Amino acid sequence: MTVFAASVFDATVIYNGQELFKGQGSASMWAEKVAKELGTPITVEKIGTGWALRGRVDGVDCTWGIYGQRLKRFDVSG
Repeated sequence: MTVFAASVFDATVIYNGQELFKGQGSASMWAEKVAKELGTPITVEKIGTGWALRGRVDGVDCTWGIYGQRLKRFDVSG
């Protein structure tokens, strides 16, 4: 099963309409899972009051948060 279909039951916060990980530790755990699946480095970044996953996939900078207890890619450009 893909990590993107797994349920995210970690604590979250809402910042600027995006659901993010509440803690750096759980975001880091998910970053490791995503990095393993995609075969590319994934980091965590503080965005407002929460933590998001960041990486580069197929030459495109990507940011992931949470939507409906699943990882979701979103745009942070504003």
